[in-house]
Amino acid sequence: MTSLPISELNARTREIFRLVVEGYLGNGQPVGSKTLAGAGGLSLSSASIRSVLHELEGLGLLAAPHTSAGRLPTEQGLRLFVDGMMQVAEPTLEERTAIESRLGQPGPIEAALTATSALLSELSAAAGVVMVPQREPRLAQMQLVSLGDGQALAVLVGADGSIENRVVAVPQGLPSGTLEQASNFLSAHLGGRTLTEAVRAIRIEIASGHSALDGASRDLVERGLAVWSEDALRRPVLIVRGASNLLDEAALSDLERIRMLLDDLENKQSVAELLDAARAAEATRIFIGAENRLFALSGSSVIASPYRDRDGRVVGVVGVIGPTRLNYARLVPMVDFTAQSLGKLIG
Repeated sequence: MTSLPISELNARTREIFRLVVEGYLGNGQPVGSKTLAGAGGLSLSSASIRSVLHELEGLGLLAAPHTSAGRLPTEQGLRLFVDGMMQVAEPTLEERTAIESRLGQPGPIEAALTATSALLSELSAAAGVVMVPQREPRLAQMQLVSLGDGQALAVLVGADGSIENRVVAVPQGLPSGTLEQASNFLSAHLGGRTLTEAVRAIRIEIASGHSALDGASRDLVERGLAVWSEDALRRPVLIVRGASNLLDEAALSDLERIRMLLDDLENKQSVAELLDAARAAEATRIFIGAENRLFALSGSSVIASPYRDRDGRVVGVVGVIGPTRLNYARLVPMVDFTAQSLGKLIG
C-alpha cells in the first residue's frame, strides 16, 4: 500500500480522515458517512463524504469491515495520524497528582514498580506494564538443606536480608556432611558478590583443581549454582497489571483477538524483549499492530517509555498494552510523565 505524508492530503480529506480516526478511537466503532455529515463543519453531502472515504480506503488509510458500512483506520492510517496529526493532551492535575502520590508511598522499589503498573492500568483502562531494572543483588550465603527423597532445599540469602528458596535434586542417601561442606564452600564464595560474579569465581576454582571439595560436594555445588543460574535466565523481568481491562464491552465482538492478546501477555519474557526495544528511545515510543512481531496477530498497540536513574542511565521501561483504539493523545504524555516520576525514585 502507498505510504504518504499527511501533507499529501488536501484539507477536506485530512479533516474527514481525522474525524474517522478520532471517532474510532473514541468508541471503537466504524464511522459512517451519515455520522460524519451530522458532525457539523464539513458542509458536505453524504455522497461527497463517501467519495472521500473511498479515496482514503484506496490509499490504505481506512478499511470497511464487512459487518458495517462505516470505515475505521488501518494500522497504516493510525501510524499516519499518530505521527502527523495527533495533538497530545498533557496529563491533568488530577492525573499527575495520582501518579506522584501512588509512587510516593514508602516501601521498597519493587512495590513502587508494581504500583506503577497497576496505576497505568487504572488510568488507561488497558494493561499496565513495567520492565524491572535488570540489576543483580549482592549475596550473603547459600545453604543446602536435605528434604529427603533425593531432594534438597537451596536457600539463597541476599546481602539486603532477602531470602529465596529453590528445590534441587540430589543423589539418594547423601551424607549430611556433604551438604554442609558444599554449603560452606558456596557461602565462602558468595559473600559480597553477585550471582554472576560468584558463579564465575567458583567454577574457575573448581576447574583449577585447587578446591578441597570431594566429588560429591563438587556435584552439589554445581547443582546449587545451576538451579539459581537457570532461574535467573527464566525469571520474568516484567510486571503486568490490569489485563482484565482488555475484556471491555467493545472487545466482546472480537473475543478471538483478545484471547490472542492475553496469551501474548502470558509470555512475559517476549513482552520484555519487545519493551527492551524502547530502551534506546529518547522519548515515548508507539508500536501499532503488526509493527511489532509479538502482537501482530492480536492487532494490539504498545505505548512505552524508558525511565532513567539519577545518573541518566536507562534502567527500565514503563508502558501500556491494549487494542489499537487506545487514546494515544492522552496516554503518550501520561506514560512519559509516569516514566519521569518513576525515574526520580531509582537510585
